[in-house]
Amino acid sequence: MTDRQLEVALVTGMSGAGRSTAARALEDLGWFVMDNLPPSLLAQAIEIAATTNDLHRVAVVVDVRSGSMFKALAAALDDLESKKVLLRTLFLEASDESLVRRFESSRRPHPLQGESRIVDGLQAERILLGDLRAEADVVVDTSLLNVHDLRRKVEAAFSQETPSDLRATVLSFGFKYGIPVDADLVADMRFIDNPHWDPKLRSLTGLDSAVSEVVLANPAVQEFLKIYGDLVSIMRPGYLAEGKRYVTIAIGCTGGKHRSVATAVEIAERLRSIGIQTLVVHRDLGKE
Repeated sequence: MTDRQLEVALVTGMSGAGRSTAARALEDLGWFVMDNLPPSLLAQAIEIAATTNDLHRVAVVVDVRSGSMFKALAAALDDLESKKVLLRTLFLEASDESLVRRFESSRRPHPLQGESRIVDGLQAERILLGDLRAEADVVVDTSLLNVHDLRRKVEAAFSQETPSDLRATVLSFGFKYGIPVDADLVADMRFIDNPHWDPKLRSLTGLDSAVSEVVLANPAVQEFLKIYGDLVSIMRPGYLAEGKRYVTIAIGCTGGKHRSVATAVEIAERLRSIGIQTLVVHRDLGKE
């Protein structure tokens, strides 16, 4: 290795969850992408890349298509860490329902299903990828994302140089549609009055000032915002000390239309005010 540290993005996750889309997004951002590289060759490939002057950022797509060789990935990653490579892992997740639908629409079998069902292959894959998911720097649930949404998330996480400070995604959602599986922190805004029951506000969303003013005027919400901001500030140095540079904060209400949306926008503004680069995503807005 040379004195120059190479940035490496490991792209992995569930089959059908959007690895190809994420890889193309990284390639468009100027990353050199290697797809389906056998884990046993990972260290050698990175070694060559590190000695190539015009390669500064390398993305490697690794998945269960590597078969038994996938088990060598942990050792390969440990080897990279020993070489002081700036390694970040992007893990793409999706619900079984979404993945089954995608496989059926493409008429392709899951790589691990064998003679069994698609869901059996998915279960085996989740077990195999469990440790990688737990250690991933960025986890993205693509169940309800289109390709453009996924590209935006990848761009937000990887378009700049490796961050020295924490970055956050504040995600509003509706509990009726399920808790986001990629959330690091989850807050429940159902403790305050629901604007849905006000005929004047029902058709509006938390992005409209009439709704956000009502939500944020609640003294309980103001106290919540202060306490939650303090909580993130307390966790921030600990996350950074552990090498975690990305956090997803999920803010939920019943339908993901009023309270969670208004609160997510306000939390994002407060995080930006203390120097945390923040992306806001409203997962369920428009479903009602």
